[in-house]
Amino acid sequence: MTQSLWWYVALVVLVGLERVAELVVSLRNAKWSFAHGGVEFGKGHYPYMVVLHTGLLAGCVVEAIVSGRPFDPKVGWAALAIVLLMQGLRWWCITVLGYQWNTRVIVVPGLGRVTRGPYRFLRHPNYVAVIGEGIALPLVHSAWITAIAFTLLNAPLLAVRIRTEETALSTVLTR
Repeated sequence: MTQSLWWYVALVVLVGLERVAELVVSLRNAKWSFAHGGVEFGKGHYPYMVVLHTGLLAGCVVEAIVSGRPFDPKVGWAALAIVLLMQGLRWWCITVLGYQWNTRVIVVPGLGRVTRGPYRFLRHPNYVAVIGEGIALPLVHSAWITAIAFTLLNAPLLAVRIRTEETALSTVLTR
């Protein structure tokens, strides 16, 4: 493997570790939410999300290794900058939502909709991060098939997810 490929694999591993950190935060927040009367919505789509996001990471590495495509600095560095920006946006969302953030859709009755931070500008800013990262992470090392596949598979799943969140928020939260 080339040096650039080693660095790319390390980047994907770091993103994977970041996902583990998200799951730790999510589990903590789920316990808090359920202890405060939280109601979960959309359990059925969650396993598909886990599989798709795990597949994104695996696909990035497998395609980069199998394809043998070289690192393209023009695309790669720009894509890396987007990946880093998307990580910043994701953690901004996590921080602003506090205990209300979760990888699952769990809503605590009586809590209002969060309208601070990135939520001032968008209803679902975390999904901007998901979309941006799903395109950019593979492109850091020319894994364009993975970028396209993730985007096409993620679009209908994200539509279900957003619809589920909107239903949950309108059903449970105070306005």
